Amino acid sequence: MSILVDQDMRLIVQGITGREGRFHTEQMLDYGTNIVAGVTPGKGGETVFGVPVFDTVKEAMEATNANATVIFVPAKATAASAYEAMDAGIPLIMTIAEHVPVHDMMGVYHMAKKKGCRVIGPNSFGIISPGKAKAGFMAHKIFMPGNVGLMSRSATNCYETVFMMTNKGIGQSTCVGVGGDMIPGSTFVDILPFFQQDPETKAIVMIGEIGGNEEELAAEYIKKYITKSVVALVAGKNAPKERSMGHAGAIVSPDGTGSAENKEKCLKEAGVYIAESTQHIVEILEEIL
Repeated sequence: MSILVDQDMRLIVQGITGREGRFHTEQMLDYGTNIVAGVTPGKGGETVFGVPVFDTVKEAMEATNANATVIFVPAKATAASAYEAMDAGIPLIMTIAEHVPVHDMMGVYHMAKKKGCRVIGPNSFGIISPGKAKAGFMAHKIFMPGNVGLMSRSATNCYETVFMMTNKGIGQSTCVGVGGDMIPGSTFVDILPFFQQDPETKAIVMIGEIGGNEEELAAEYIKKYITKSVVALVAGKNAPKERSMGHAGAIVSPDGTGSAENKEKCLKEAGVYIAESTQHIVEILEEIL
């Protein structure tokens, strides 16, 4: 099995006729992803690599019965695209763009909760279940099917880890790009139950970073509900306080909230294996699997 994304996914690509949407549509199709429709206002009736294009998500849904969408549009248009997908009743929405306005994402977050939709991102590489399907822009050649589930706020740290895992023969069940923005549609706590319930996933890797309290909340959840081995890396230990480091959410408060030290302390108390680097993640996995 896997989580969220598999062979049964019927994917829409919003922004399919744009440069990024077109390029990654071809990559996803080559990987075997079942893309049933694309959406670009004013481009209805066209096709992209054989995929029919519609003017609205509602029209695409009515024609294809899609169950997921990946949004390749600029940051300022992300909220409108997400709302359109939610209004059409799509249950899984993946948002790629970085620097989505915080106020926009607040609205998307609360509307998704109200409508019962699952939003991944923004600032996410998407989701891949190796050997089955992918929705996003990750370099799929470094992934291999296996039994370790990954979720990461950082795309680069995830890629490094996966590359080293694959070279060691350790495959992945599903990899989720949680995203590094201040307000993600889904946090670690939201993804953990899926990995816990997935019989194919034997261990979970959580790649976090400084800023916010996602890792602390995840530690509480792991302590209460997760029975599988969890390995965690908290990036940004050497970042100075009150300075954002790359990701919008990676900022430590003056009182120490969101610091790597506090996150690691909470995770250790929850029985999580703490890794000092991406390479150390793989070393721990070799020991526990």
